[in-house]
Amino acid sequence: MTEAQRLINLQVPAGPVDCVLDTDTYNEIDDQYALSLMVKSPKLNVKALLAAPFFNSHSTSPEDGMVRSYQEILNLLTLMGREDLKSIVYEGSRTYLPDEKTPVESPAARRLVELAMQYTPEHPLYVVAIGCITNVASAILMQPAITDRIVLVWLAGHFETWPNNMEFNLWQDVAGARVVFGCGCPLVQLPCMGVVSSFYTTKPELEQWLIGKNPLCDYLARHTIEEADSYAAGRVWSRVIWDVCAAAWLLNDGGRFMWSRLIPAPIPTYDGYWAKSDSRHLICQVTCIHRDALMGELFRVLSE
Repeated sequence: MTEAQRLINLQVPAGPVDCVLDTDTYNEIDDQYALSLMVKSPKLNVKALLAAPFFNSHSTSPEDGMVRSYQEILNLLTLMGREDLKSIVYEGSRTYLPDEKTPVESPAARRLVELAMQYTPEHPLYVVAIGCITNVASAILMQPAITDRIVLVWLAGHFETWPNNMEFNLWQDVAGARVVFGCGCPLVQLPCMGVVSSFYTTKPELEQWLIGKNPLCDYLARHTIEEADSYAAGRVWSRVIWDVCAAAWLLNDGGRFMWSRLIPAPIPTYDGYWAKSDSRHLICQVTCIHRDALMGELFRVLSE
């Protein structure tokens, strides 16, 4: 792929988009919003839904997190009445990458390779990743030729002004992050703290715009409210649903929902920071979210 073609692919596609979502869906509520937006948006043709591993208080291990995410994807498809899409849901990696050269075998990684090889640099497959990047990095290591055939949109890392880069998605699998930031594929990065952390909602907003609209909206709103009420314990709260922003990049024609810039691909370090080199290939980095415009679009699509 030429540098010119890579830069063209970093622009939001105008027409229908073939895409894949890689998601740790059970990790927190924002993945459910992002998945629902992608499935319900007419512009997006979802080709596969891949379950990603995660490990925190909502799982007992990376493998358990992946399995729970797989089941949550199926649950959301039931709520949306999309039983037809259950055949394109794949279990992902059960561990993180052991190093930067060794892929982790999984149905998700293998399916991503198969799908991506059906596309071209001129007509790429868009891969939206909103969890740790093990599945995608494994697919790239399995078949490096897919780097010319995909555009990766990944919500990961913090903005450069943040004190460190120990963000959940990236920090779980630094080896995988180094693979995707170094492989040369067209890459759109959405930093967490300092950028997409501005995309949050509140209880009155959810009650006004989602509750009572349909079973999916009721599930998303009530789950969000219950979780936030639990950890806030009577205090004022707002709830970040940042993963939506990665899915929304595919809908960002005319800059309706976010702004971005081109920067040399940064290098995730194993001690929790970014390293920089001006000689690296360019990536697209989102720098600003138009919160109200995107929230309005999200609520509109979910409630239809």
